[in-house]
Amino acid sequence: MNTSSFSLFIFLFLHLLLLPLHNIAFANNATSYLRLENIALNCGTNSSKQGSYDERIWTSDAGSAYVSSKDAETNKSLMAKASMINASVPDVPYMTARVFHSPFAYRFNVTPGSKFVRLHFYPTSYSGLDVSKAFVSVTAGNFTLMHNLSVSLTADYLNKAYLMKEFIIHVSGRTLELTFSPSSNASDVYAFVNGIEVVSMPSNLYIQGDKAHIPLVGHDPVLYYIYNDSALETMYRIDVGGDDIPAKDDTAGMFRTWTGDDDYFFLPPAALEPSDMVSPILYPETAPAYLAPELVYRTARAMAPFQDERINLNYNLSWFFPIDSGFNYLIRLHFCNIFQDITMVNKIVFTIYLNNQTANDEVDVIAMSGGPRIPMYLDFVVMVPETSEGKQDLWVDLHPDVRTKPQQYNAFLNGVEIFKLSNWDGNLAGVNPISGKFESVVPVPHVAISKKPKKIKFIIIGCGLSLVALGGSVLFFVIVYVLKLVEPRKISCRHLLILIRNKVRKAHKSSFPHDNFSMDEIRVATNNFDEALVIGIGGFGKVYKASFDGGSTLVAIKRSSPMSEQGALEFETEIHVLSKLRHQNLVSILGHCQEDGEMILAYEYMSNGTLFDHLHLRSREELPLSWIQRLEICIGVARGLHYLHTGTEHKFIHRDIKTSNILLDHNWVAKVSDFGLSKASNPDLASTNVKGSVGYLDPEYFRRHKLTEKSDVYSFGVVLLEVLSARPAVNPFEDDEHGNLAEWALYCCENGITTQLVDPDLEGKIATESFETYIEVAKKCLAEKGIERPTMSDVLQRLALALQLQRNADNNIAPTRDGKRTENTDLERNSDLTPGIEFSEIMIPIGR
Repeated sequence: MNTSSFSLFIFLFLHLLLLPLHNIAFANNATSYLRLENIALNCGTNSSKQGSYDERIWTSDAGSAYVSSKDAETNKSLMAKASMINASVPDVPYMTARVFHSPFAYRFNVTPGSKFVRLHFYPTSYSGLDVSKAFVSVTAGNFTLMHNLSVSLTADYLNKAYLMKEFIIHVSGRTLELTFSPSSNASDVYAFVNGIEVVSMPSNLYIQGDKAHIPLVGHDPVLYYIYNDSALETMYRIDVGGDDIPAKDDTAGMFRTWTGDDDYFFLPPAALEPSDMVSPILYPETAPAYLAPELVYRTARAMAPFQDERINLNYNLSWFFPIDSGFNYLIRLHFCNIFQDITMVNKIVFTIYLNNQTANDEVDVIAMSGGPRIPMYLDFVVMVPETSEGKQDLWVDLHPDVRTKPQQYNAFLNGVEIFKLSNWDGNLAGVNPISGKFESVVPVPHVAISKKPKKIKFIIIGCGLSLVALGGSVLFFVIVYVLKLVEPRKISCRHLLILIRNKVRKAHKSSFPHDNFSMDEIRVATNNFDEALVIGIGGFGKVYKASFDGGSTLVAIKRSSPMSEQGALEFETEIHVLSKLRHQNLVSILGHCQEDGEMILAYEYMSNGTLFDHLHLRSREELPLSWIQRLEICIGVARGLHYLHTGTEHKFIHRDIKTSNILLDHNWVAKVSDFGLSKASNPDLASTNVKGSVGYLDPEYFRRHKLTEKSDVYSFGVVLLEVLSARPAVNPFEDDEHGNLAEWALYCCENGITTQLVDPDLEGKIATESFETYIEVAKKCLAEKGIERPTMSDVLQRLALALQLQRNADNNIAPTRDGKRTENTDLERNSDLTPGIEFSEIMIPIGR
């Protein structure tokens, strides 16, 4: 008997010997999870019914314990029946709905742990309401699950008659509250929901914290950790090579729905769909039976067995999935070797590419799982940068490996799960699609050698898209022209809604969209402009801490000084800019007053003052900002600036980005303020008056009088250096070499002494990889020519990477609990160490 035959004999003997043990492990795994919650709520009806697709009893929400008596007694919602019956749409829960014209909350008493939250929508008319006016926003605690979602547009885009949105949320307490709101105060805009599910899941199924070291694709060897302070949205759950698996056939009663991959598979010259419906699936402890239904592992998709297997080296197994840009994604790939002739290692070895980046270059399922018919999975995180379109495709490619010289050039996959990860601010909401059916619009995925088989398909797709885009564009511009809202250009339907809303506002007597305060109200709130309430002095005038509603509401009041050189122009500019913008990283304007010759603006009150204060004016008792806090603040500012530059149809340049114009709220969320110098972006016009602050001013803008978004990028680069070093942008008391922070920093970079830039309070606390990433992006922001500077989107991605690198390093040194950083605890306890500096535009005493 030769060596290979003997090895095969030993393997088969041990397999038969241990088969009963495998069966015992499988049985134990299948029953080891006890489901704690299984709530299925049929909304907008008085009766409970059994669902056909999941065979559960769906409970009526009318009079249920999940709706508060306060909400039930008011007219916040109404129950309605669907006006159109579609044979392809299940009766339960889609034929009835609860409709909302104002915020409405469902409250579920649950056990602590991670939960599936599923929201069901059937876009049709209810009680005669126009379905195109349904724009739904949903929050769960600190998470924004949906914002301004047009159910009809989304369903049309996905070519679906109804929608199910699934989220994964960790509940730390015993109450889960879901709040539904229409996305506008307009009388004809409403929200609705047909059904709600809350179902428990095994611990560590998806949110695994320190237990899962997930590779960050394209940033090897960086690892990514998903903690309980993250929420997930299920984008896709795919049974590769198989059919749809309905919710009733999911494992452990979790009622997950799995779909076939036909709509997402990018056909190669030939492919197989192998299956094994007889042999037992042997679940190991690392892949318990509830991980995925058995049918997922019994089917797969693989390359065709050509007589000359080298043909397989000419193409990939490829799938593409439309996703929202600007988020990180968890991608879980399921594998189980069901090939009868593949029982040894190095038989099939392949490479995984995700979004044209190598995720794993040597996958041998037999070697990694421990043998045939043993399931396994691999998790990866992919960073998807934000794009102006808001949507793009995520590609999954498998290609045979040649370096290991496997016996067969092949690759296979059994299942895919793709989850959107919440951003740092808890947001999961994407933008609405532009009207039109879903198609792929991104470049051809990575192909190792020949791309010829794929060109024809992309030509067809491109031509089809061109026709659809042409027809859609003509119709869209006709609508825009009739409404006379904007000049013809590329904008989204979401922007169209905003423009319509603004058009309605302009029809009113006052063109100002915020509240108008009377002078009497302002005087009462500020105790007749009591000097003791002054919390800041800027170029515009003084800022007062004001209280309304008997002190329950605090507001910052900015009063123009009669001696102010800024005066009416900047007053009007700030009103104009902020009336068009809404973003959590931009300070919100609450109203204004123009009586008795006064110019007064009212803003939200920021309880933690300015970033300048915490870097340069903190008391000895006050703790310095930690490195992670500083990174999170910079990311917040970058998000605000990115929104200013690209987020709306009105693109603005701030022109005065500096640490004294960055405010911090009670949760240390950064907000950009002082828009008095802002200008609408127009690259074709030169600026006659150069404005800004000394030390932050873009030298190219100063020389050429040409203002672009890259001028803000330069100023933000100075802010990044200031945050790192706790040095002011300009220090007149330093010598010439150290007096200008930007010049000193560039000198340090050129001479390899960048560690001299670090704030002494941060020495030894910054991971090397995080520091290098941060310094690199700051240096690029300070490039001499604006064209060489990154966009704010690029800056945002690099800062997010620096934050993740620091968290990885901290995790290796001192693991955290539930994803909550212990370093923030003391800061939260001391958040009131500097009262009275909550809203300020104090400048370094050098004029603009």
